[in-house]
Amino acid sequence: MPAQSLLHTCPVVPVVVLDDPAQALPLGEALLAGGIDVVEITLRTAAGVDAIRALAALPGMRVGAGSVLVPDQVDHVVAAGARFVVSPGLSAGVVDRARALGVPALPGVATASDLMAAVGLGLTEVKVFPAGLLGGPAAIRALAAPFPGISFMPSGGVTAATMADYLALPAVPAVSGSWMVDRTLLGEARWDEVTARSAAAMRHATR
Repeated sequence: MPAQSLLHTCPVVPVVVLDDPAQALPLGEALLAGGIDVVEITLRTAAGVDAIRALAALPGMRVGAGSVLVPDQVDHVVAAGARFVVSPGLSAGVVDRARALGVPALPGVATASDLMAAVGLGLTEVKVFPAGLLGGPAAIRALAAPFPGISFMPSGGVTAATMADYLALPAVPAVSGSWMVDRTLLGEARWDEVTARSAAAMRHATR
């Protein structure tokens, strides 16, 4: 496992949009029960930072912040307990601020030019977004060829049915998705279903 690797921590990273920070702890417990110990809480709603703070106190769970767009957000989420930050695109300012605070940054890339910029920033792990629209596993295979030192986490359009195709690629140690943490499941407090979907995902990921 590479030193300081985020993507080799858990092969499935749930991407969560929470409407109520009170959902955070039961969600974290449901994910852990299903074998998932890494979670990305997005900043798409006002509940994001408070949810990160709640999950940061849950033993065994590594919580990160998603949809991080500007350096100031890095300060807020790290102060709340985020242990990594994820962005939809590549921002040198976000990467530099995360590095200064000692947390991994996982920026999104979509092109070879994005990857060259990531390499220039000293990164070895990136998110591919939106993976499905960009061409799926075939696109990642093509992007990975000239960048042998980069590991990829596909995100956007990854499903329970397609995750194995991505994980079959040597350059893809992890995928991210939201099918096991669907917003409807969270709103209805269907934590047993979150656990069941998480466990199924981990079974497929570790075959």
